[in-house]
Amino acid sequence: MLQQGKPTPQLQQWLDRLTPVVEEARETLRRLKPGKLVLYSGCEQDADGNFRLTFFWQEYIISNNDFIIRQADTGEEPSSFTQSLILTYLATADGTTPSCRWVGFRDLPDGMFYVQAFQGYTGGRLVRELRGGVGSFRRAAEALGGEPLAIGDAGYAFTVLPRVRLAVVYWEGDEEFPSQARVLFEDTAANYMPTDGLAILGSQLVGRILKAAR
Repeated sequence: MLQQGKPTPQLQQWLDRLTPVVEEARETLRRLKPGKLVLYSGCEQDADGNFRLTFFWQEYIISNNDFIIRQADTGEEPSSFTQSLILTYLATADGTTPSCRWVGFRDLPDGMFYVQAFQGYTGGRLVRELRGGVGSFRRAAEALGGEPLAIGDAGYAFTVLPRVRLAVVYWEGDEEFPSQARVLFEDTAANYMPTDGLAILGSQLVGRILKAAR
């Protein structure tokens, strides 16, 4: 999960605007025909007309009348934070075919302004807190179902929402250069989530890798 302690600026900004984000997203979704929502977002619609999608390996059900979200296995509502990310994804999705072309955070809309901070709490955090180097990273990424990529000394892609994939790439250091890690995005990611939301997804993914490594 996210680092303990003071939230990052992007996370705090997201938390500050949770309520309007959720309500605006629900209003947008109420105006969207169910068939278009399925087509644009890649979610599924069940026999009851409700929508289903997987977010960070947890399946959720989104009611088709009020867009309340519940975990598929327990029926419990997730946090407002999780609901805001899922609803924002559904409301933003425009059906663009995922590209399979990887870019850095700086290449996302307005990403250049926050790339240093983003690197600090994603790739930088992974290198600082991971014990065991590239071998530990591989084991943790594979435990989470990461798809191997031919980038860096070890790279893995992760599907965190139906049409949002993130990659984490690790370069093992030596006596001359320190280890490095970066979170990458498909260049179509902004068609499914605003940049601040993508920053939070990157932070969450790194947190989950670190947890798996422990």
